[in-house]
Amino acid sequence: MAEAQGELIEANSELRRVKRLGKKVVSGKRFVNAEIAYQLAYAKVNAFGMTKKQIKSFLRKGDATQATGAFNLLSFQEGTVMSDDFVVGELIEPGQVLMSISDESLLWIEARLTPEDAARIQIGATAHVQVGQQWVSGKVVQARHSLDEITRTLSVNIEVVNEQDTIHPGQFVHVVIESNVKQQGIVLPVEAVVRSPDGHWQVFVEISEGQFEPKEVTVLQTVGDQMLIEGIDVGMTIVSKGAFFVQSEIAKGGFDPHNH
Repeated sequence: MAEAQGELIEANSELRRVKRLGKKVVSGKRFVNAEIAYQLAYAKVNAFGMTKKQIKSFLRKGDATQATGAFNLLSFQEGTVMSDDFVVGELIEPGQVLMSISDESLLWIEARLTPEDAARIQIGATAHVQVGQQWVSGKVVQARHSLDEITRTLSVNIEVVNEQDTIHPGQFVHVVIESNVKQQGIVLPVEAVVRSPDGHWQVFVEISEGQFEPKEVTVLQTVGDQMLIEGIDVGMTIVSKGAFFVQSEIAKGGFDPHNH
């Protein structure tokens, strides 16, 4: 580093000299060579870690004795120090990681969706992230196009401004994404919709007072503890609680859905 700083001071002095003399006195080749030497020396110390502000201050002094190789190594980003794996006075090798710094002011949250749900989400869609009792708003910025081989889900990335430092890497959160596709249907509690013996979704509809029968429905979307379905008419009375119990009793033969 001391050598690089010395080369920069020398290159800077030469460039200032030829500029002061002017192109009428200095040959074009010397002028170009001086500029190239300066740019190379500048890039070298910058690559070693000196910031543009530090280099400017370093050259302003123009003192060759300051080319000692010492300088304050600053982080190129703001954030929190996650680890500092070094000892003061230790010999540092090229490429060695000294500190891990994380800027958590802007985070990406990965949400896993079924292919059907992912198809209804567009880039830019508004998302709401729940952390404990708090909700933070964000937007969908990226969607993957390949299924996870194990979960058979698609991932979307949600960008969230984390000003209050409420979310941290590795943390599990609950996400609700607003769909850009408008769907018509009826919203029911999840517990009101059960699987029939042949695997179809169904609800129990009241056909007369105290008499119920199963009716197959199509599940359009599930959000939290709510399901958007189609297949029943508005105004129908259904079993909203205890549908699984009704189904179990029917399967055991101990319950007549028609209440006979």
